[in-house]
Amino acid sequence: MKNRIRELRKSKNITQEELSKQVGVSRQSIIAIESGKYNPSIELAYHISKSFNCTIEEVFIFEEGRM
Repeated sequence: MKNRIRELRKSKNITQEELSKQVGVSRQSIIAIESGKYNPSIELAYHISKSFNCTIEEVFIFEEGRM
């Protein structure tokens, strides 16, 4: 699943560390999610999207046929 976290973070001028503190995970988790190595739980995806005042669908892009 692709995401726009890096783009949104940069537009809000916040670091990976700041985002990780806002959503309650480690910086390493944010790095893994941003790079597509890890898909967050629905709860974490919700918290990340809310930190950007976006919907989950605006942050995470589901790709058909990729599970």
